[in-house]
Amino acid sequence: MSKALLVEYIPFKPIGPVNEQMGKQYGIPGGLVVQGVLQRAGAKNQNGRVYPKNILDREAKKYQKEYIDQNRALGELDHPESSVVNLNNVSHNVLKMWWNGDDLMGAVQILETPAGKILKSLFESGITLGISSRGLGSVKELYKESAVEVQEDFELICFDFVSNPSTHGAFLRPMNESVTSKTKNYKKVNEIITSILCDSGKCRILPWNLKKY
Repeated sequence: MSKALLVEYIPFKPIGPVNEQMGKQYGIPGGLVVQGVLQRAGAKNQNGRVYPKNILDREAKKYQKEYIDQNRALGELDHPESSVVNLNNVSHNVLKMWWNGDDLMGAVQILETPAGKILKSLFESGITLGISSRGLGSVKELYKESAVEVQEDFELICFDFVSNPSTHGAFLRPMNESVTSKTKNYKKVNEIITSILCDSGKCRILPWNLKKY
């Protein structure tokens, strides 16, 4: 079976208040660190996939050794259609992972990069975000469960923060949905992004945001 790019979404609800005190626990004076669920084993997710715990645990240990321990467990703000982490869009760094039952938990440092500043503002404004794993692997049909199971060849690439579980890049493009709550959330996200980009002289990147709502 050929490998495909597998991306998954989990709503990310930070454990505890979003402030910069958490960073001190990880030796990051003044740095913003958030904690929450990164992935879930043994349960069908929103994409209809099931990750066996032994496979996810194997990849978590590998990720710990090859990325976290080397201080390079970087992720992006929103998913790219790529198996490579783009340094131009890096927003955060995973500091630690651990298991809580079938939930793979993590502590994530928000970086002072352009994308990281946007991510920080979103968290501080109470915007609902998701954490999304990115990996390569194949799947097998589980007909009785109406799901697919991730196979042994799975390789974890990184964890990205996303705004929408089904549309990659949703908050970087105009949204056409008419659902009021989602529209308000989207406008708030865009206002934050526009403010940060305008401060850096890059308003032209998001021209549709320059009008007032």
